[in-house]
Amino acid sequence: MNNTVNIVNVDESNIDEHPPVCFLNPKNVGYQTKREWLAKRFAEGMKIKLLYLEGEKKPVGFIEYVPGEYAWRAVDAAGYMFIHCIWITPNKYKEKGYASIMIDECLKDAKAEGKYGVAVITSEGAFMAGKDLFLKNGFASIASAKPSFELMCKTIKEGPLPQFRDWQKQLDSYQGLNIVCSNQCPWVARFMSELDDTIKGMNLDIKIIELETAAQAQNAPSIYATFNMINNGKLLSDHYISNTRFMNIINKELGKKGK
Repeated sequence: MNNTVNIVNVDESNIDEHPPVCFLNPKNVGYQTKREWLAKRFAEGMKIKLLYLEGEKKPVGFIEYVPGEYAWRAVDAAGYMFIHCIWITPNKYKEKGYASIMIDECLKDAKAEGKYGVAVITSEGAFMAGKDLFLKNGFASIASAKPSFELMCKTIKEGPLPQFRDWQKQLDSYQGLNIVCSNQCPWVARFMSELDDTIKGMNLDIKIIELETAAQAQNAPSIYATFNMINNGKLLSDHYISNTRFMNIINKELGKKGK
């Protein structure tokens, strides 16, 4: 790690100057939707930090975290700082300790605010960080769920441990074809903005339910919470998907085909 590191705290005053790369192009509707979502979250203690390296115009690191009471995942994590997302890009900067720097930033804030520690959900799926990063930073796995979710925690002081909520009991209340989602992820927002065009000409009755508060997200019908595709109580997808993947699911489950 020879490059000079600069950490920028992003808030309402400077987000246009320091747009996170994962928010897509600022002109994209997914970015704009996430931007509007954040305007409400900063008041709840949401923190976004970007890691810049000398010689790079764009940030190569990103982390988003929030007090556990406001986590947008199906967890009980009150008293903890909860990490939503973390990434390092491009690949040449991975495995060089930059992600650990971002985690340390979260731990410092958690300690300063008197939290019990820091919690995070990991997955072997490409849409979330894997557990190895957190294991090497002193986190422990305290719960697991299929297919590959891990609830991980690093404690600072003694307190009740976070836990998964019983998301499965929510499924039966979603009859018919449902998409339950939030704007926490800009990629979900982008998918939803394209959905009308994707299903144009098809006879599909889809109920769209937007999760508008953290409390609603914590009672979502999947652990990831941010995107749920459900048909008659069956969870078809628990994370954001491409239009192609969406159509494949529709064809398999409902026998529907587009033009």
